[in-house]
Amino acid sequence: MSLALTGVDEKREMLTRIYGVAFPTEKELDNYLAQQEEAKKRDHRKLGKELDLFCFSDLVGAGLPLFTPRGTELRELVANYSLSLRGREGFKKVWTPHITKTDLYKTSGHYAKFGDELFMVHSQVSGEDFAMKPMNCPHHAQIFASRPRTYRDMPVRYMEATTDYRDEKTGELGGLSRVRSLTQDDSHVFCRNDQIKDEVKRLVSIVKELYETMGMQKLRARLSYRSDEDKYLGDKKLWEMAQKQIKQAAIDNGLDYFEQEGEAAFYGPKIDFMADDAIGREHQLATIQLDFVQPERFGLEYINSKGEKERPVMIHHATLGSIERFLSVFIEHTGGWFPFWCAPEQVRILTINDKVGDYVSEITSILDNVVLDKPLKYNELRYTVDDSADSLGKKIKRATEMKIPCVLIVGPKDAEEKIVSVRLRDREEKVKLAKLASFLKGLD
Repeated sequence: MSLALTGVDEKREMLTRIYGVAFPTEKELDNYLAQQEEAKKRDHRKLGKELDLFCFSDLVGAGLPLFTPRGTELRELVANYSLSLRGREGFKKVWTPHITKTDLYKTSGHYAKFGDELFMVHSQVSGEDFAMKPMNCPHHAQIFASRPRTYRDMPVRYMEATTDYRDEKTGELGGLSRVRSLTQDDSHVFCRNDQIKDEVKRLVSIVKELYETMGMQKLRARLSYRSDEDKYLGDKKLWEMAQKQIKQAAIDNGLDYFEQEGEAAFYGPKIDFMADDAIGREHQLATIQLDFVQPERFGLEYINSKGEKERPVMIHHATLGSIERFLSVFIEHTGGWFPFWCAPEQVRILTINDKVGDYVSEITSILDNVVLDKPLKYNELRYTVDDSADSLGKKIKRATEMKIPCVLIVGPKDAEEKIVSVRLRDREEKVKLAKLASFLKGLD
């Protein structure tokens, strides 16, 4: 296979860089082109506008998304589900402020590594320099350090869904995929060395459960190690031990893994989970990271069973990662047809005429008392009523365009027979009013 370019003068000062892709067979080319077309339809920036999920404003700034009521419902439901899985496993919520003295990041090592990505804030009152927080681990370390700990207290598990700020280059920003205000479903475990295996196993099970629920159960694990570059902190012997533990954890948990040098965090190796979306693209999302460096730099300690001071191990974990980035993947994975439990608008009632008002009230009184308990508990039903004078065809078209997973069509005959005509994405059926609540609770 060869490629020839004509009309290019190699003596010119600047050349245009040309990218191309090639395929061994026509079938592979056709598959690639079909995937590209499907990707355009699923583009989260396009769907975000069409489904009224989020927007951007030049007055607010590039990379700073604004979430509408519908988009806020979606992001909070997904974040709360992630937090609920960890809450079940003994994680406790904490809260940390959005600015901090730069001293915190100088101590942790982040300032030296990522100082050019910080949004700086100078206090005109105290004269101190602050930064908008780009990550949460140093803050959680300070909560751990706030009182004495013993081996009986371990492990200590914190979690927080909080927004961080990073001064990304304008040319690298793109929709929700890369933003300057990113919300992480962050968590940190402080544990003894002998607890690492069980804690990693716990986190792996959380990742598997969440992505199975999201319909992205095909996961690969990238074991991200340090390279020979001089960009990592900590003793090499500690790194070698941590990398062996990461690999053994992948084996023990039956992960489909591969190893890659140079992808580790500057403070330790990690397991990065790669998920396939509906059209076969792979995305790096969840992560589990071992950290022996920050406990050392912050002087964290606990009293062991011999009454001696000992360093804890810090395990970083995010199940979704950046919620904004996860949503960009999730929107494209689903094509905007979200699972029933997390759809911003789950049910829309469409009236055939204006003679069914009383029956609609009967239906809404039932919907008001429907609370879903899986996969997220205490999930109250979200519905609207379209009783406009438009034709039923127009109402159905609007509901379909907004990708409402469940549409209830109500006419005089339905009222007379005490049934509801249900229209789902893949089928239509009649449901007795008395069984409507249980029917809705059973939807995926």
